[in-house]
Amino acid sequence: MEYSKEFKAALSAFSNVEKDRLIFRLLKKDKLLSKKLYFELIDQETTDNKRDSMEEIIGEKILLASAYIGNQKYFLSIIRKLSAEVTEHVKITTDKFGEVSLNLLMVNKILEHNGDLTRQRFDNVYKLYLYLINKIVKALLLTKKLDEDYWMEIDEILESIEEKVHQNTYLEKLFINNGIDFNWLTSDRIPENFDQIIKDIKSQGFLR
Repeated sequence: MEYSKEFKAALSAFSNVEKDRLIFRLLKKDKLLSKKLYFELIDQETTDNKRDSMEEIIGEKILLASAYIGNQKYFLSIIRKLSAEVTEHVKITTDKFGEVSLNLLMVNKILEHNGDLTRQRFDNVYKLYLYLINKIVKALLLTKKLDEDYWMEIDEILESIEEKVHQNTYLEKLFINNGIDFNWLTSDRIPENFDQIIKDIKSQGFLR
């Protein structure tokens, strides 16, 4: 929504008391904005601190969730909620590196339970596997936009993920069947036109 000059002028004409009241009314309705402003204005924790906390949360929650791997519908619902927490962290802190590293960490932690996953019927874990592949693809797209100084850290996680994928026959085949080249799991080997490659793959009905 665009705001006219007249509307902006009318808002500027509010007294400080009126502006304060309006701000607090808006903040009550927008919890995310409230958290973002708190972080930017008075929070003593830095973005790095927040990311470190999220890393611990991811490790703890996936460990707890692993007890429900046999109930894939419930397990995936827990993972989606955890993913939403990561998204909220990114929106509050504008942590571009964390958007990649935390999502990849989540995938890596899930695949640490490959032993339990590979004992499931493929049709039971298909949605989860496709969800993880899409998480990785999105992370690769975002990695191309990061400063190259971050690539080494990203590659460490990608290397660990790739190793685990190759230990999971069905997941490995699903990568291949959806047109994902394992060479792309290294930052400097992500194609320049990667976004277009993924669009073409999706247009053929894959990654869905």
